[in-house]
Amino acid sequence: MRIAVLVKYVPDINAERKFADCRVVRDPAEGTLNELDENALEAALRLVEALPDDEREASEVVALTVAPATGDIALRKAFQMGVDRGVRVSDDVLAGSDYFGTTAALAAAVRRLASEAPVDLVITGMAALDGLGSVVPALLAAELGRPALTFAKSVSLTDGTLEITRETDEATETLSAPLPAVLSVADTANTPRFPNFKLIMAARSKQIEEWTAADLGLDAATVGAAGARTETTQAAPRPEKPEVELVQDKGSGGRALAEYLIRNELV
Repeated sequence: MRIAVLVKYVPDINAERKFADCRVVRDPAEGTLNELDENALEAALRLVEALPDDEREASEVVALTVAPATGDIALRKAFQMGVDRGVRVSDDVLAGSDYFGTTAALAAAVRRLASEAPVDLVITGMAALDGLGSVVPALLAAELGRPALTFAKSVSLTDGTLEITRETDEATETLSAPLPAVLSVADTANTPRFPNFKLIMAARSKQIEEWTAADLGLDAATVGAAGARTETTQAAPRPEKPEVELVQDKGSGGRALAEYLIRNELV
C-alpha cells in the first residue's frame, strides 16, 4: 500500500504575521509543520501499521509538499514521525499560486508518484492554518478523478474499501469509498505520536527529493501568480489595540457601557 500525505510549512500561529508584496512572509525561524497535518500523518501511519506483516513491509508513506526550500522543515517533521520518503515540489513559477494552482501542482506530483507504483490513498489535514480554506482535498479529488472522504473523525480500511465517520451540525455520517481515494482527517481523528529519539536523529540526514514544474509537465501559465484566479491587492499590519478603558461602576456602569457601544458603533 502506498499513501501520499500532503503537508505544508506554515507561519507559527503565535508569531506576528508579516506581508511583503501582498504575500505572507514565511520566515524559517517562525514557521513549522501545519499542526493539522500531523493528524493526516498519524492516520497514514496507523493505516499501514494495521496491515498484515507482509503488506506492511511492502508499504510506503510519502510526505509531499509544494513549497520553497523552507518547506523542508515540514518534511523533516514528517520524517520524525516515521514517513518513508519526502518530496518537495519547488519552482519559482509556483510562487503566488492560489488553491487551484496549488492543487494542479499537487495532482501532478501524485500522478508522478503513481507512475512509479500505484498511490492507493492521498491524505490531508482538515485545513492549513495559514489560509483555512479547507478546499484543497475536494479540489484534488476532482482533479485526480477520485472519491473524496473529508473531515473524517474515524477511519478504517477493509478489503480495499475506506470507511469514515464525520460529524456535521445535524448528524453523524458514515461514508465509504473504494481505493484509490482522497481523505482528509479532522483534528479529532487521532492524537499524533511524539517522535522518538531514533527517528529525530535519522530525520536530519534523510534525503528530500525536489521536483520542478517542468519535471511534472506543468504549464507555467496555469500556476503561480500568472494562473491565479484571485489576487491580493493590498495588505497592511493589524491595527494596534486601543488602550483598555476601565470604568469603575458606582451605579452608572450600565450607562457607560451603553455609551461605549454606541460611540464605537457596536449596536
